[in-house]
Amino acid sequence: MKLPLFSLPLRYFVVVARTRSVSEAARQLHVAASAVSRQISLLEDALGLALFERAHRGMTPTPAGERLLAHLSSASEEGQFVLEQLGGLAGRVRVRLACTEGFAAGFMAGALQAFRQAHPGAQLALQVVAPDQVNQLLRQGEVDLGLKYSLSPEKDAEVLHTVLAPVLAVMRPTHPLAAKDRVRLADAVRYPLLLGEPGTTSRRLFDQGCALQGLHYAPAMVSNFSPTLLSMMGELDLMPAGYLTVSHAVAQGQLKAVPFAEPGLQQRRLCLLAQSGRALLPPVQALAELLVAGVGQFGKRKVRARVPRRPPVAAA
Repeated sequence: MKLPLFSLPLRYFVVVARTRSVSEAARQLHVAASAVSRQISLLEDALGLALFERAHRGMTPTPAGERLLAHLSSASEEGQFVLEQLGGLAGRVRVRLACTEGFAAGFMAGALQAFRQAHPGAQLALQVVAPDQVNQLLRQGEVDLGLKYSLSPEKDAEVLHTVLAPVLAVMRPTHPLAAKDRVRLADAVRYPLLLGEPGTTSRRLFDQGCALQGLHYAPAMVSNFSPTLLSMMGELDLMPAGYLTVSHAVAQGQLKAVPFAEPGLQQRRLCLLAQSGRALLPPVQALAELLVAGVGQFGKRKVRARVPRRPPVAAA
């Protein structure tokens, strides 16, 4: 059975995959839910595999379903770009991206503003999500680019750019530890700590480092929104964070970012990701290059310079 690219089963599949619900898909498509279910079943029978995991909470795409959704979304975006070029609307740039919370308020806002100045007709869509959701949105073809911190190799996305991104001790310039070249965890836990939620990479590495040394602490504040933590930072507060999260405040002299002494807090990478096997459209490529340049300006040079060097080994 041959399935044209924009056949009814594939159209229904895309809506169900994005809404995770047959009833919601039926509402958007203005058809009966039974008609949607029938088309999905026809598609799965034709392919000989399951595209959804069915549960009482909804329809979750299987790995095969995610791959099909990504392909169809990619084809739709590329087709729309060609149509706009043919219609003389090439100035309408559409780019979708996802990033984790630490990038959104400072670094990403500045990068997107620069992109808009270079592309005045740009249509941008930014989703701020958890690290795993960045990869999920890429797999499903719902975003073109993703920016996140990573603690392990990326297996389900194409890495366009990666660079070391250690967790740093962020504090006011007047903090007692601000003058140090490196901050030990044992010293950091003696001060009020402003922390991200346990699932964030900075918190995970901080907690692992403390656990290895048997260090205990009671955080002064925990939040999933770093701008709030930064705005509440007092003279004695300390916050583990990545450089791009605080780069603008550091550049303005409002904050100081000092590397931790423990090597475990330096085992993190910043990754700019794209969908595997998909060629980037010109506007997406332009934004990717701008983000790489921004990472080089604010992150790579300063972060790598902070990695402690091993002392020379004395000659025997």
